[in-house]
Order: sequence, then C-alpha cells, then structure tokens
Amino acid sequence: MKSSRISHKIIISGGGTGGHIYPAIAIADELKTKLPETQILFVGALGKMEMEKVPKAGYPIKGLPVSGFDRGNLFSNFNLPFKLIRSLRLSNKILNDFKPDLALGTGGYASGPLLWKAARKGIPVVIQEQNSFPGITNKLLKNKAAAICVAYEGISQFPADKTHYTGNPIRSEIFTNLPDRATAIESFGLNPDKKVILSIGGSQGSRTLNNAWKAGVEKLLQNDVQLLWQTGKQDFEYLKRELKNDLSGIHLTEFIYEMKTAFASADVIVSRAGAMAISELCLVGKPVILIPFPYAAEDHQTKNAKSLADKNAAIMISDNQAADRLVNTALDLVGNDTMRRELSENISQLGKPDATKEIVKIILSQIK
Repeated sequence: MKSSRISHKIIISGGGTGGHIYPAIAIADELKTKLPETQILFVGALGKMEMEKVPKAGYPIKGLPVSGFDRGNLFSNFNLPFKLIRSLRLSNKILNDFKPDLALGTGGYASGPLLWKAARKGIPVVIQEQNSFPGITNKLLKNKAAAICVAYEGISQFPADKTHYTGNPIRSEIFTNLPDRATAIESFGLNPDKKVILSIGGSQGSRTLNNAWKAGVEKLLQNDVQLLWQTGKQDFEYLKRELKNDLSGIHLTEFIYEMKTAFASADVIVSRAGAMAISELCLVGKPVILIPFPYAAEDHQTKNAKSLADKNAAIMISDNQAADRLVNTALDLVGNDTMRRELSENISQLGKPDATKEIVKIILSQIK
C-alpha cells in the first residue's frame, strides 16, 4: 500500500480524434488506479474533441492553438507557422508551471509542440502509437523519446532499442467475457436460431457499408442471415424510410451503446479498420471482415487491416470493392464454419488485454 501514496506529475498530450484521445484517457485511468496521488494534466488542440471529452473523464486540460495541415484548402494553411510558434511558447509555459516528471504523447499534431519542448527541457518523453504505420508527429519525435509503445509488431520506423510491443490501451473488460449469445440476440429483436452479421462503421457510420448493405439486404434475408446494422447518424433516417417494409431480420440503429451485447450477438463482424477498433476486435475474437477507410491519414487503415489479413486473422476488402464483394463475402463466411473458426482463433492470438498495464509500467520506469 505504501507505493500507492507515491505522487508523480505526468502530462499527457494528443488528440484531434477519438483514436488519440481514448487511449490517453485509458492510460490516465490506469495511472490513477495504480498511483492515486499522481497528478495528471492533459494538453490538446483548441476546438478539438479532446477539449470536451477529457474534462468529462475527470481530468484538467489546456489547449494549444496548433492545427494540422489542411490538404483540401491550401490557403487555410497560411497561419500554420504562427500557430506553431504560439503553441511552442505556450507549451513552454505549461511545462514551467506544471513541472511534470514525464510527458506522454498519444499521437496527433496536438502533441507535437508539447513533447518537443518537454524533450528539450530534459523531461522524459514516452510515445504511444496506435497504428501499424506511425503518424507524422510520432515519427518526428521518435529520436527524442525515451520509450515508444506500439500496438503492432515489426514497426521499422522506430528505433528498435526503444520500442515496446504492448498493444493499444483499451478497457478490456468491455470486450471480454461476453454475455450469452441467444439472450444478446433476442435483446435486439432478432432470432437466435439464425446467424447474425454485425456491421459497425465507426461512431459516424460508413456510407460505403450502408450502401453495400442497402443493395444486398434482400439477398441476406433470402439466405436466412440477419443484420445488426449500425448506420451512423447521417444515413439513419434515410435508411429507415427506404427499408420500412423490409426490417424483419434487421436491427437498424444509429448508434450501438451496448457494444458488449452486440459483439455477443455476432457470428461475423464487419468493421472499418481504425487502430482502436482492431484492438477491440482482437479481444472479442469473432471472425471479422475489415473495410479500411481509404482517406485516413497516410492510408493507415489499409495498413492496419493488411497486418491482420496477412496473418489470416481477418478478411480485407478495399473500400472501392465493397459494393461488389461485401455481401457475397459475408454470406460465404457465415456459411463456412471452418473459416470462421480459423479467423477467430487467429485474431484472438493478437489480443493484448493487459496493454494499458504494460504501458503504465513502462511510463513509471522512465520517471527519473
């Protein structure tokens, strides 16, 4: 119990998307569980979702005026150098005021100025990279980091002597020990005697997946296969109107709040290939079809999905082939017990349920 009274000051920076924010919060929660006296301060980008999500999780956050490069509107990048200079100055002040023992970065441009300044001041820096292909910020900071925690094996862009294969930090209890399948299926108004495909397109939904299912839903139902279909907000009302006479065997929903129940219902899961989604699916251990979002930064979702497909731990279909291949591929997989079993066994071997604990252990080992 004596160790629980140890007090450290740790600053955590990263953001722009949930893929950077939620790992950071998971690490902060584990730090507070292990060492309740630890003081944690987040630093993010002004106007981005971390400025709302982090305080809701119970942590203070300071915002920097930094922003990313806008490829769609080149003129909007004129102020980037000025924003970077202001962010570096503000980072310096934050570090001087808070005096952290360590700085942790979880990726995204928001973490760049803070971690750069921390390293210049001799503060130990730890990087956590969620994807199979590192983002620009983490690649720029790799030589300044004392340790780098990665979610995938074989990442060659980081120094091998600093790199630790930990997996991604997630709340593993949400994705393990799933409830009873039949009860879970019935809770969605579906028939437990029929197979279920779970389609999840991320929190915003996926137009590619929605269009593919809309075109092929009649074929699914003709084959006695049910669809638990998360549409996202943008397409939900439109699809509900279009399918109003064909909803038997389909559970159409804008968002799934009970993900553990949804995973328990699924015989096959169809998903985008974000890093955190894949980490969750590895713990769930169900057969998966991945449709990478092709416009993710540096096409990292394709690299994430390929890393699983190369190990026969998932089936990958490119975004531009989904309309032609998704329904037939899903039906083939539903009807092939051997393939489903092989995919389940292989993806389960990639799960890292203790990732958050391992990352926190590495963080604490770097504090001087």
